[in-house]
Amino acid sequence: MDFNVKKLASDAGVFFTRAVQFTEEKLGQAEKTELDAHFENLLSRADCTKNWTEKIFRQTEVLLQPNPSARIEEFLYEKLDRKAPSRITNAELLGQYMQDAAKEFGAGGPYGSTLIKVGECERRLGGAEREFLQTSAISFLTPLRNFLEGDWRTISKERRLLENRRLDLDACKTRLKKAKAAEAKAALWSEEVDKAEHELRVAQTEFDRQAEVTRLLLEGISSTHVNHLRCLHEFVEAQAAYYKQCHLHMQELQKELGRFPNAFAVNSVNSMAATGSSLPAGITSPVEADTLKIEEVQAPATGTRKAKVLYDYDAADSSELSLLADELITVYTVPGMDSDWLIGERGNQKGKVPVTYLELLS
Repeated sequence: MDFNVKKLASDAGVFFTRAVQFTEEKLGQAEKTELDAHFENLLSRADCTKNWTEKIFRQTEVLLQPNPSARIEEFLYEKLDRKAPSRITNAELLGQYMQDAAKEFGAGGPYGSTLIKVGECERRLGGAEREFLQTSAISFLTPLRNFLEGDWRTISKERRLLENRRLDLDACKTRLKKAKAAEAKAALWSEEVDKAEHELRVAQTEFDRQAEVTRLLLEGISSTHVNHLRCLHEFVEAQAAYYKQCHLHMQELQKELGRFPNAFAVNSVNSMAATGSSLPAGITSPVEADTLKIEEVQAPATGTRKAKVLYDYDAADSSELSLLADELITVYTVPGMDSDWLIGERGNQKGKVPVTYLELLS
């Protein structure tokens, strides 16, 4: 008990001495040991690294999981060292809704069959998103978090110790200065000067040792940058792979949907029947009407453009023109035509082509 009381009193005395030294420095009544320029640059670089790493980490968290409640839940599971339950992505949920709706509307109809295809694509997009989130969390977020919660905490602790050693050193310098001033007045103070000089040597040794430890940790920030650079490359690769996969899924979906333009033709027939309109004489289907319309249309003298075909397209009927990826064709539009389609020409061949399969050239 006596030992604990003595230690407590000693710690209180040290704390009080440091507080007095710190206050006098702020008031300009005491000198402060300054660190060299190289050390100050290391401190500044470390602070900059910590601040921007924290901002990048937080914003990446928001990017990967925009829902604050979900982020908090995942954080709690992580702190409890438990695996968070698998969370369905928004795209997967949308795909599920679309497929459920198709069952209600009738999967055999144009709308129902399209809902099924789009729903399947959305679920694939959701699966790709899930894989991207998991990869990014492991390869990018985790190293940043480890730095903030591990390396940076160690650096901060050693910096606080260095500041305490610096205050102790300067307090010893102040005591020695006062002792020497008193010695000049009376020789009786020479013993006090010897004691102050001894305390100063001890404080200087402890300060130098702590400064070296802190300097080594601060110089390790360069290694941190190298590690974070590698993680950043992995994050970019994961993001590029994710968007590429999404693009491929959407291209495939566009191809599949492009093979069913008759769904729109059926709507046109129903609309014509409802308004009392009739097809031209001798024409019994909207497909034949579209074919006749294309055959009768002549390319205008102006308004034609060259277009590059982005990927293969198989004509669904005789009113359309089949396409091969990378070929060049001539395209133009006609009054009243659906904006999603153009008239395409290749030599003597002519037919409707979907705009989404083309890159229009100047």
